[in-house]
Amino acid sequence: MMRFLKPGVEREPAAGPLGHLETTVMELLWARGASSVHHVLRDLPRPLAYTTVMTTLDRLYKKGLLDRRKEERAFVYSPHFSRADWERKRAGELVARYLAGPSGASEGSTSPSGELLISCFVEAVGERNEALLDELERKIRSKRRELERRGRA
Repeated sequence: MMRFLKPGVEREPAAGPLGHLETTVMELLWARGASSVHHVLRDLPRPLAYTTVMTTLDRLYKKGLLDRRKEERAFVYSPHFSRADWERKRAGELVARYLAGPSGASEGSTSPSGELLISCFVEAVGERNEALLDELERKIRSKRRELERRGRA
């Protein structure tokens, strides 16, 4: 997913870990929707300087996590995507890093830590939720069909 900061400048939303204040601000925006610096400042659980909140919102915007629009003399910020989409992206990147392992296994290969992750995941899902294990199996079959179609194209 690409977005544009300025004409000719592209950025990909970052999915890495957020700091405590960044996480708190994102939680507020997911709960409340579009907000100005003033509204975010008012809803924070502890008092902070206006410039601290403004800088945090700007950083989240530059990371691709927020959109902003000018209203009168202030920016109004809103989440670029839902909390579920953010969590999905973070989980996907975490799994991809783990599958690659410390040596960064090449695409198409799985590191020993990746094999361990898959084994533990399937075991945990099977012990706790048989329906989810069935869903995992369905998704694997669907992904295999998708890859086969791509291979034929």
